[in-house]
Amino acid sequence: MSEMTYQRAHVTSAAGAPPDGAGRFLRRLPIRLLLAVLVAIEALPMLWLLLGSFKTQDDFLNRPFYALPSRFDLDNYVSAFTTGDLGQYIRNSVIAVFPALFVALLIGVAAAFALEVMVFKGRGFILIAFLAGIMVPGQMILLPLFTVYFKAHLTGTLWPLLITYTAISLPLIVFMMTTYFRAVPRELFEAATIDGAGIFRTFWSVGVPIVRNAIITVGMVQFFFIWNDLLIAITFTNSQSLQTIQVGLLNFTGPYGSIQYGPLFAAICVSVFGTLLIYLFLNQRIMRGLAAGSIKG
Repeated sequence: MSEMTYQRAHVTSAAGAPPDGAGRFLRRLPIRLLLAVLVAIEALPMLWLLLGSFKTQDDFLNRPFYALPSRFDLDNYVSAFTTGDLGQYIRNSVIAVFPALFVALLIGVAAAFALEVMVFKGRGFILIAFLAGIMVPGQMILLPLFTVYFKAHLTGTLWPLLITYTAISLPLIVFMMTTYFRAVPRELFEAATIDGAGIFRTFWSVGVPIVRNAIITVGMVQFFFIWNDLLIAITFTNSQSLQTIQVGLLNFTGPYGSIQYGPLFAAICVSVFGTLLIYLFLNQRIMRGLAAGSIKG
């Protein structure tokens, strides 16, 4: 009797079993095809850019765009750094971007902590004033800023870029970090206060570690924005020795304005894949930071 019951149960479970492997594959096939198309849209241009960095000028002018390089060597990269001064452009970008980003994050995170955690009169108006900075188009401030920098004798240096990058980064940093601090339970800050921690100790020992991933996320967003900036950099750099990498890419031209495509593609590869490596290195922290703002408590 028990054997017959077992056979009936086996037949019933087999009848209600999920589809086999082929059925699951066909059901997921449209999603996989869509993902493959999206990956191709992202990867193929980068592959074309990478292959182009190895092509000679003759390859660009006399062969189809889809043809492989006639040879694979690093001549274009060497030319980009020696003849094209790519190293100098990268150094200027590093000097202009990283200190400005550090100062903007320091001030922006502290301001967001004060506006969201501390209670004082007028904090709503201050937050609105920061948010108003997001709505100001960058093109409107270039001429007034250039006049101020010229009268302050700051032109001819990288200080205009440092100051401008810091200022334009603050509104978005304050806005986003305020949202992240809003998701932190107030009991944590109250417990720190009860334990005798001052406001600065609470900020450095409680606030900053909790939103560390969010700081990295916001910092990466602003980093890509100011690293890829062209308009501000080309406005405030009046000599080739001060140009950032995005402005320097405009100088990869030969006699009579002819473009040297090989060194240009090599320089673009250094910029694009360099920032891509930074993103891949911090990818997990960025994903956790993006998710942190949507979780309360």
